Amino acid sequence: MSASFRVPLMIMAVYFLSLWGGVAAVQAQTSPDVSLTCDQPQPIDVYPGATRTTIIYCTLTNPTTLSEKVELTYQSGVIAVAGPGSATVPPGDTSFQVSARADLRMPEGQQVVTITGTVTQWGGTPVSGVSSPTEAKVMTVFKQFSRLRVGSELAFLQLRPKVDYTLIFDVYNDGNARDKFNVEIQNYDELNDEGFQLSLPLVSQEIDSLAPPEKFRVQMRTPKNQGWTDQYYSLQFKATSEYSVRTEGIPNYQIQVMTIYIRGVYLPGFELVGTMMMAALAGAAVGRGARDDGPRVDHEGNVEPLGARLF
Repeated sequence: MSASFRVPLMIMAVYFLSLWGGVAAVQAQTSPDVSLTCDQPQPIDVYPGATRTTIIYCTLTNPTTLSEKVELTYQSGVIAVAGPGSATVPPGDTSFQVSARADLRMPEGQQVVTITGTVTQWGGTPVSGVSSPTEAKVMTVFKQFSRLRVGSELAFLQLRPKVDYTLIFDVYNDGNARDKFNVEIQNYDELNDEGFQLSLPLVSQEIDSLAPPEKFRVQMRTPKNQGWTDQYYSLQFKATSEYSVRTEGIPNYQIQVMTIYIRGVYLPGFELVGTMMMAALAGAAVGRGARDDGPRVDHEGNVEPLGARLF
């Protein structure tokens, strides 16, 4: 066969093969089909003032040559979701968004959201039981946040010089997860220079979210500056969330200020002198009582016997 006949025959063969392939593809598409994919959403902030929402981006893919209508359903557990109830998907891809919203102060954790797509129409014709549902699962995460309060029963205290006293401060964890709190006397050096002796037996403690407050004690001895004291001081008790320092980037802390009024006199050895004076006064009182019980002499010089007078 000459080359002049061979080329047209090859062109016709390719043409008929392409037609046959198209017919086979059309014949193969005897049922609807759809696939669903969703991206992992951003974690949800649940602290007071946050939007408490995240967006889930999803894509429906229709591999057929006919348009499809897909019904969408959602299972979201403890969080609320909002998304389209259905979508029309031409051949190719169609995107949609789902909004997920958590409660205020939701405990730190996670929740699986399941999105299901089912083809209900194909090429404008209702379908039933022909296409299996397709689903996508995404994980929504509720972020931890730090929040604390510091309190005390007393805001003002009056004491004498050189006395021991224990101050008690309450630290509350108002965050949404277990946190560790570090405490200190912020103006320790200033008070130490003024003559205070301060000690913190417990400097850090882990506290569960919304649990009863942890009590931190400050052991204090007031100044023993010689002479008269009439002075006001401020003690600054500070508690800091360790999670905020480690993760949030900005230390979250609170300071409780207590005013301490020191009034009185202190003299070295005053306690010993005071004890000796009390002993002397007691001895004088005993001696005076003994003299009162002795014999008495009347104006004529007669001695009155003991026990003769009742009054």
